[in-house]
Amino acid sequence: MSTFAHIVLYTDSDGLAKFREEDIALPGGSPKALLSDLLPSNGFQVRQSPPGVSSDFHCTTTAQWLVVLSGEMEIGLRDGTARIFKAGEHFFSNDLLPEGAEFDNQLHGHRSRVVGDMPLQTLFIRTAG
Repeated sequence: MSTFAHIVLYTDSDGLAKFREEDIALPGGSPKALLSDLLPSNGFQVRQSPPGVSSDFHCTTTAQWLVVLSGEMEIGLRDGTARIFKAGEHFFSNDLLPEGAEFDNQLHGHRSRVVGDMPLQTLFIRTAG
């Protein structure tokens, strides 16, 4: 069976945000257009950020797909790992604050910044919870 590979930003058992790769099965469709099962969602938002915008470390508040529509963004982790996502690329953002925890600015979350001279346009698709 074919699969669709994607990156997941998640909170590990040590409380740190990390990246991992996962596959989504593509059991449906036809040889010309393989399809996954229908994934539940709970609405979407679009965002535009001007060049130079960055954020301090924070956690995702709701599990969601993030698709870069135009521009580039960098996601940085506490361990120094950083990934740049360009137009047409995506990841599943699920680095939620661990249940019962209070945000620790030295431990939790990821940072983000707009890369380059173009505005960043993104699409957030919230998962059904």
